[in-house]
Amino acid sequence: MRHFNPFFGISLFMFCYSCSENSQNNDVSKNASNKNHGAAITDNPKSLNAEALPTKKAEDYLPEGYVLFDKINGDLNMDGTSDCVIILKGTNRRKIIVDPYRGKLDRNRRGILVLFGKGDGFELKVQNLSCFSSENEDGGVYYPPELDVQINRGNLYVNYGHGRYGNWCYTFRYRGDAFQMIGYDYHEMNGPRTVQNTSINFLTHQKIVAQNTNEDWEETEEEEHLVTTKSVISASKLIHLDEVKDFDQLDFFNE
Repeated sequence: MRHFNPFFGISLFMFCYSCSENSQNNDVSKNASNKNHGAAITDNPKSLNAEALPTKKAEDYLPEGYVLFDKINGDLNMDGTSDCVIILKGTNRRKIIVDPYRGKLDRNRRGILVLFGKGDGFELKVQNLSCFSSENEDGGVYYPPELDVQINRGNLYVNYGHGRYGNWCYTFRYRGDAFQMIGYDYHEMNGPRTVQNTSINFLTHQKIVAQNTNEDWEETEEEEHLVTTKSVISASKLIHLDEVKDFDQLDFFNE
């Protein structure tokens, strides 16, 4: 609160006028904030806080109706400043079901926010609110794949681990003001043995497949015999992180 001399009418008048101005500005700020939250749940991933000033806490960018699921820090644009990746999760009560065998399950999908460190706050670069399935999906006779997001040497890695069946990873890099998918790696396993390794570099358009040709290894107990083949995939537009509707639907085996 400003200090003023109550014995002078003109000072009192100026103070009241200032309070009125602040109240109007606060109302405008609240309306703008509400508009941003409304845009956050649309299909436009660049709408939320597009013109907002940086805030000190990454969690301030969580849109209404979402909660923090995980948070990862690291340098994504190689400017020496720590950036932040938030995995968020919806809170729609209609997505909470009761499974006859597993009990109550939260099937709300998860999404991602990418925030660049700027000054003493953050700037929103990517918003995709539902690109990841729930962690409580049906895994059949096995558990569902586990999501793990990492930052290393400027790359953003979206990893899925599926225990004895292997793992796969999508690699994104900040290029041309967007996070573009530059790589995909898939390691298929059957228990402790490799079935096939697939690696795709979308920048060089090269695909490398290492196939285990020892199909009878369970009976013969022979060592793995991996045969590597290389091919060139067709040039296409790189996928952007904010364009991925569902990671479960991405398929590069026919590339």
